[in-house]
Amino acid sequence: MRVEQLGEGTPEIAVVGSIHGDEPCGARAVERLLAESPTLDRPVKFVIANERALAENVRYVDEDLNRAFPGDPDADTHEGRLAHELTQELRDSTIFSMHSTQSYAAPFALVDELDPLAASVVPYLTVEALIETVNFSEGRLIESQDVIEVECGLQGSERAAENAYDLTRQFLGAVGAIEPPQEPRDDVPVFRMERMLPKPPATEYETFVTNFERVAEGETYARADDELFVADRPFYPILLSPYGYETEFGYTGDLVGRLDEQAIPGPEPTPER
Repeated sequence: MRVEQLGEGTPEIAVVGSIHGDEPCGARAVERLLAESPTLDRPVKFVIANERALAENVRYVDEDLNRAFPGDPDADTHEGRLAHELTQELRDSTIFSMHSTQSYAAPFALVDELDPLAASVVPYLTVEALIETVNFSEGRLIESQDVIEVECGLQGSERAAENAYDLTRQFLGAVGAIEPPQEPRDDVPVFRMERMLPKPPATEYETFVTNFERVAEGETYARADDELFVADRPFYPILLSPYGYETEFGYTGDLVGRLDEQAIPGPEPTPER
Protein backbone atom coordinates (compact mmCIF):
# COMPACT_ATOMS: atom_id res chain seq x y z
CA MET A 1 0.00 0.00 0.00
CA ARG A 2 1.37 3.39 -1.00
CA VAL A 3 0.23 6.44 0.97
CA GLU A 4 1.05 10.05 0.03
CA GLN A 5 -0.27 13.42 1.16
CA LEU A 6 -0.80 16.80 -0.48
CA GLY A 7 -1.53 19.87 1.63
CA GLU A 8 -0.54 20.78 5.14
CA GLY A 9 -2.20 19.38 8.25
CA THR A 10 -4.00 16.18 9.19
CA PRO A 11 -6.05 14.88 6.26
CA GLU A 12 -9.75 14.16 6.73
CA ILE A 13 -10.15 13.39 3.01
CA ALA A 14 -8.76 10.30 1.27
CA VAL A 15 -8.60 9.30 -2.39
CA VAL A 16 -8.14 5.56 -2.99
CA GLY A 17 -7.20 3.82 -6.23
CA SER A 18 -6.68 0.22 -7.31
CA ILE A 19 -8.33 -1.75 -4.56
CA HIS A 20 -8.46 -4.24 -7.43
CA GLY A 21 -5.15 -4.77 -9.20
CA ASP A 22 -6.68 -5.23 -12.66
CA GLU A 23 -8.33 -1.79 -12.40
CA PRO A 24 -5.40 0.60 -12.91
CA CYS A 25 -7.46 3.73 -13.58
CA GLY A 26 -7.46 4.79 -9.91
CA ALA A 27 -3.72 4.36 -9.49
CA ARG A 28 -3.12 6.34 -12.69
CA ALA A 29 -5.33 9.19 -11.46
CA VAL A 30 -3.49 9.27 -8.12
CA GLU A 31 -0.09 9.26 -9.84
CA ARG A 32 -1.15 12.10 -12.13
CA LEU A 33 -2.42 14.26 -9.28
CA LEU A 34 0.68 13.64 -7.19
CA ALA A 35 2.84 14.64 -10.17
CA GLU A 36 0.83 17.84 -10.68
CA SER A 37 0.85 18.59 -6.93
CA PRO A 38 -2.06 21.07 -7.05
CA THR A 39 -2.48 23.64 -4.29
CA LEU A 40 -5.18 22.33 -1.96
CA ASP A 41 -7.32 24.23 0.51
CA ARG A 42 -7.66 21.07 2.61
CA PRO A 43 -5.05 18.31 3.06
CA VAL A 44 -5.76 15.09 1.19
CA LYS A 45 -4.37 11.57 1.61
CA PHE A 46 -3.79 9.61 -1.60
CA VAL A 47 -3.66 5.81 -1.46
CA ILE A 48 -2.77 3.16 -4.03
CA ALA A 49 -4.19 0.18 -2.22
CA ASN A 50 -3.31 -3.24 -3.61
CA GLU A 51 0.16 -2.65 -5.08
CA ARG A 52 0.99 -6.36 -5.27
CA ALA A 53 -2.10 -7.18 -7.33
CA LEU A 54 -1.56 -4.07 -9.45
CA ALA A 55 2.00 -5.17 -10.29
CA GLU A 56 0.68 -8.58 -11.38
CA ASN A 57 -2.36 -7.11 -13.21
CA VAL A 58 -4.72 -9.42 -11.32
CA ARG A 59 -7.87 -8.56 -9.42
CA TYR A 60 -6.38 -9.88 -6.17
CA VAL A 61 -3.52 -12.02 -4.85
CA ASP A 62 -5.35 -14.30 -2.38
CA GLU A 63 -8.89 -12.98 -1.99
CA ASP A 64 -10.97 -10.05 -3.19
CA LEU A 65 -9.87 -7.04 -1.13
CA ASN A 66 -13.26 -5.41 -1.60
CA ARG A 67 -14.93 -8.34 0.13
CA ALA A 68 -12.37 -8.54 2.98
CA PHE A 69 -13.10 -5.41 5.06
CA PRO A 70 -12.59 -4.60 7.88
CA GLY A 71 -9.81 -7.18 7.67
CA ASP A 72 -7.66 -8.84 10.31
CA PRO A 73 -3.98 -8.18 11.12
CA ASP A 74 -3.49 -11.93 11.58
CA ALA A 75 -5.38 -12.99 8.44
CA ASP A 76 -3.93 -15.83 6.35
CA THR A 77 -4.36 -13.81 3.14
CA HIS A 78 -2.56 -10.78 1.77
CA GLU A 79 -5.85 -8.96 1.22
CA GLY A 80 -7.18 -9.84 4.68
CA ARG A 81 -4.16 -8.17 6.28
CA LEU A 82 -4.24 -5.30 3.79
CA ALA A 83 -7.91 -4.63 4.50
CA HIS A 84 -7.04 -4.14 8.17
CA GLU A 85 -4.13 -1.81 7.32
CA LEU A 86 -6.28 0.18 4.93
CA THR A 87 -9.11 0.44 7.45
CA GLN A 88 -6.69 1.90 9.99
CA GLU A 89 -5.15 4.26 7.44
CA LEU A 90 -8.54 5.61 6.37
CA ARG A 91 -10.08 5.90 9.82
CA ASP A 92 -12.18 9.09 10.27
CA SER A 93 -11.74 10.07 6.61
CA THR A 94 -14.22 10.97 3.90
CA ILE A 95 -13.22 8.53 1.15
CA PHE A 96 -13.37 8.59 -2.64
CA SER A 97 -12.68 5.11 -4.05
CA MET A 98 -12.14 4.50 -7.78
CA HIS A 99 -12.96 1.31 -9.68
CA SER A 100 -13.61 0.22 -13.25
CA THR A 101 -15.93 -2.38 -14.72
CA GLN A 102 -16.58 -4.66 -17.68
CA SER A 103 -20.26 -3.78 -17.71
CA TYR A 104 -20.62 -0.10 -18.64
CA ALA A 105 -18.48 2.55 -20.33
CA ALA A 106 -19.83 5.65 -18.63
CA PRO A 107 -19.08 6.56 -14.98
CA PHE A 108 -21.58 5.95 -12.19
CA ALA A 109 -21.41 6.31 -8.42
CA LEU A 110 -22.19 3.89 -5.60
CA VAL A 111 -22.90 4.40 -1.90
CA ASP A 112 -24.06 2.09 0.85
CA GLU A 113 -27.15 4.23 1.40
CA LEU A 114 -28.08 7.71 0.29
CA ASP A 115 -26.99 10.14 3.01
CA PRO A 116 -26.00 13.82 3.36
CA LEU A 117 -22.46 13.09 2.10
CA ALA A 118 -23.74 11.51 -1.12
CA ALA A 119 -26.30 14.28 -1.55
CA SER A 120 -23.60 16.95 -1.29
CA VAL A 121 -20.89 15.25 -3.40
CA VAL A 122 -22.60 13.31 -6.19
CA PRO A 123 -24.19 16.39 -7.85
CA TYR A 124 -20.64 17.58 -8.68
CA LEU A 125 -19.66 14.29 -10.34
CA THR A 126 -20.16 13.59 -14.06
CA VAL A 127 -21.92 10.28 -13.42
CA GLU A 128 -24.93 8.76 -15.13
CA ALA A 129 -26.45 7.21 -12.00
CA LEU A 130 -26.15 6.71 -8.26
CA ILE A 131 -26.50 3.18 -6.88
CA GLU A 132 -27.42 2.22 -3.32
CA THR A 133 -25.68 -1.09 -2.56
CA VAL A 134 -27.09 -1.54 0.96
CA ASN A 135 -28.21 -5.16 0.40
CA PHE A 136 -24.78 -6.13 -1.00
CA SER A 137 -22.27 -4.05 0.98
CA GLU A 138 -20.94 -6.69 3.37
CA GLY A 139 -17.16 -6.91 3.34
CA ARG A 140 -16.73 -3.89 1.06
CA LEU A 141 -15.04 -0.63 1.90
CA ILE A 142 -18.29 1.13 1.05
CA GLU A 143 -19.94 -0.43 4.13
CA SER A 144 -17.45 0.83 6.70
CA GLN A 145 -17.63 4.63 6.80
CA ASP A 146 -18.13 7.77 4.68
CA VAL A 147 -17.34 6.41 1.21
CA ILE A 148 -18.26 7.51 -2.29
CA GLU A 149 -17.29 4.83 -4.80
CA VAL A 150 -17.17 5.41 -8.55
CA GLU A 151 -16.99 3.07 -11.51
CA CYS A 152 -14.90 5.14 -13.91
CA GLY A 153 -15.45 3.23 -17.14
CA LEU A 154 -14.35 0.09 -18.92
CA GLN A 155 -11.58 -1.84 -17.23
CA GLY A 156 -8.10 -1.11 -18.61
CA SER A 157 -9.24 1.64 -20.98
CA GLU A 158 -7.64 5.06 -21.45
CA ARG A 159 -11.08 6.61 -21.08
CA ALA A 160 -11.47 5.09 -17.60
CA ALA A 161 -8.13 6.59 -16.54
CA GLU A 162 -9.16 10.03 -17.86
CA ASN A 163 -12.53 9.72 -16.14
CA ALA A 164 -10.86 8.74 -12.86
CA TYR A 165 -8.71 11.86 -12.94
CA ASP A 166 -11.66 14.13 -13.81
CA LEU A 167 -13.92 12.54 -11.18
CA THR A 168 -11.24 12.91 -8.50
CA ARG A 169 -10.90 16.62 -9.22
CA GLN A 170 -14.69 16.94 -9.12
CA PHE A 171 -14.76 15.14 -5.75
CA LEU A 172 -12.02 17.39 -4.37
CA GLY A 173 -14.06 20.38 -5.48
CA ALA A 174 -17.20 19.03 -3.84
CA VAL A 175 -15.45 18.62 -0.46
CA GLY A 176 -13.77 22.02 -0.57
CA ALA A 177 -10.19 20.98 -1.31
CA ILE A 178 -10.12 22.87 -4.62
CA GLU A 179 -12.48 25.16 -6.50
CA PRO A 180 -15.35 23.04 -7.89
CA PRO A 181 -14.63 22.50 -11.59
CA GLN A 182 -18.32 22.52 -12.55
CA GLU A 183 -21.77 23.49 -11.32
CA PRO A 184 -23.74 20.85 -9.38
CA ARG A 185 -26.70 19.05 -10.90
CA ASP A 186 -29.62 17.35 -9.18
CA ASP A 187 -31.11 15.16 -11.92
CA VAL A 188 -29.00 12.05 -11.24
CA PRO A 189 -31.20 8.91 -11.22
CA VAL A 190 -30.95 6.80 -8.07
CA PHE A 191 -31.16 2.99 -8.21
CA ARG A 192 -31.12 0.46 -5.40
CA MET A 193 -29.62 -3.02 -5.83
CA GLU A 194 -32.23 -5.66 -5.05
CA ARG A 195 -31.16 -9.14 -6.22
CA MET A 196 -28.07 -10.95 -7.47
CA LEU A 197 -28.44 -12.71 -10.82
CA PRO A 198 -26.55 -16.03 -10.52
CA LYS A 199 -24.39 -17.30 -13.39
CA PRO A 200 -23.93 -21.07 -13.69
CA PRO A 201 -20.73 -22.78 -14.90
CA ALA A 202 -20.57 -22.64 -18.70
CA THR A 203 -18.17 -22.23 -21.60
CA GLU A 204 -19.73 -19.14 -23.18
CA TYR A 205 -21.79 -16.29 -21.80
CA GLU A 206 -23.77 -13.46 -23.36
CA THR A 207 -25.98 -10.63 -22.11
CA PHE A 208 -28.76 -9.00 -24.14
CA VAL A 209 -29.79 -5.93 -22.13
CA THR A 210 -28.23 -2.58 -21.24
CA ASN A 211 -27.39 -1.47 -17.71
CA PHE A 212 -29.83 1.07 -16.21
CA GLU A 213 -32.42 0.42 -18.96
CA ARG A 214 -35.64 -1.28 -17.82
CA VAL A 215 -36.01 -5.00 -18.52
CA ALA A 216 -39.61 -6.17 -18.91
CA GLU A 217 -41.05 -9.31 -17.34
CA GLY A 218 -40.49 -12.20 -19.76
CA GLU A 219 -37.54 -10.54 -21.50
CA THR A 220 -34.39 -12.64 -22.05
CA TYR A 221 -31.46 -10.91 -20.36
CA ALA A 222 -28.58 -13.42 -20.58
CA ARG A 223 -27.31 -16.74 -21.90
CA ALA A 224 -24.95 -19.38 -20.50
CA ASP A 225 -24.13 -21.83 -23.33
CA ASP A 226 -27.62 -22.94 -24.49
CA GLU A 227 -29.46 -21.88 -21.33
CA LEU A 228 -31.43 -18.63 -21.59
CA PHE A 229 -32.30 -16.48 -18.58
CA VAL A 230 -35.64 -14.67 -18.58
CA ALA A 231 -36.79 -11.92 -16.23
CA ASP A 232 -39.47 -13.16 -13.83
CA ARG A 233 -40.33 -9.55 -13.00
CA PRO A 234 -39.32 -6.11 -14.32
CA PHE A 235 -35.94 -4.75 -13.21
CA TYR A 236 -33.11 -2.39 -14.06
CA PRO A 237 -29.78 -4.18 -14.71
CA ILE A 238 -26.82 -3.04 -12.60
CA LEU A 239 -23.21 -4.18 -13.24
CA LEU A 240 -24.58 -6.77 -15.66
CA SER A 241 -21.98 -8.30 -17.99
CA PRO A 242 -21.05 -11.71 -19.42
CA TYR A 243 -17.64 -12.06 -17.77
CA GLY A 244 -17.38 -9.40 -15.06
CA TYR A 245 -17.98 -11.83 -12.18
CA GLU A 246 -17.26 -15.53 -11.84
CA THR A 247 -20.59 -16.66 -10.37
CA GLU A 248 -23.05 -13.88 -11.17
CA PHE A 249 -24.17 -11.89 -14.21
CA GLY A 250 -24.78 -8.83 -12.06
CA TYR A 251 -27.68 -7.40 -10.11
CA THR A 252 -31.27 -6.31 -10.47
CA GLY A 253 -32.20 -2.85 -9.29
CA ASP A 254 -35.16 -0.61 -8.63
CA LEU A 255 -35.31 2.97 -9.87
CA VAL A 256 -36.15 4.89 -6.69
CA GLY A 257 -36.15 8.38 -8.20
CA ARG A 258 -33.78 11.26 -8.82
CA LEU A 259 -31.26 12.69 -6.40
CA ASP A 260 -33.27 15.87 -5.88
CA GLU A 261 -36.40 13.87 -5.02
CA GLN A 262 -34.89 11.68 -2.32
CA ALA A 263 -35.39 12.21 1.39
CA ILE A 264 -31.90 12.45 2.86
CA PRO A 265 -31.56 11.01 6.38
CA GLY A 266 -30.45 13.58 8.92
CA PRO A 267 -29.16 13.32 12.48
CA GLU A 268 -31.40 11.77 15.07
CA PRO A 269 -33.32 14.41 17.05
CA THR A 270 -32.08 15.12 20.54
CA PRO A 271 -34.60 13.85 23.12
CA GLU A 272 -36.25 16.57 25.18
CA ARG A 273 -35.34 16.58 28.83
